[in-house]
Amino acid sequence: MENLNFIDPLLHGINPINENKLDLSAKQLACAGVGSLIAAAVLKKTGHAKSSAFVGSLALPLLASALYKKYTTTAKEKRDANSSSGIEYNH
Repeated sequence: MENLNFIDPLLHGINPINENKLDLSAKQLACAGVGSLIAAAVLKKTGHAKSSAFVGSLALPLLASALYKKYTTTAKEKRDANSSSGIEYNH
C-alpha cells in the first residue's frame, strides 16, 4: 500500500520559506552597537573587566555593519535615480 502521509510541496508550487535570514535595518544595528557600548561601560564600572571587554568588542562590528548597510542603500537609491531604462522619450 502507498504511504500517503507525505505530499511533496514542491510538486504543488509551494516554495520553502527561509526563516534563518535576519533582515536588520541600519537603525537597529546602530542601536545594538550603542547598546553594547553602554553595557560595556556599566560592566566595567561594576568590576567585570573581562565581560566588559567582550561586550565592548561587539560594538565596532555592529556600528560598521550599520554604516555599510546605510551606505549601500543610499548608493543604490542614487544609482537607480540616475540610471535610465534604456527607452528615451523624444517629446
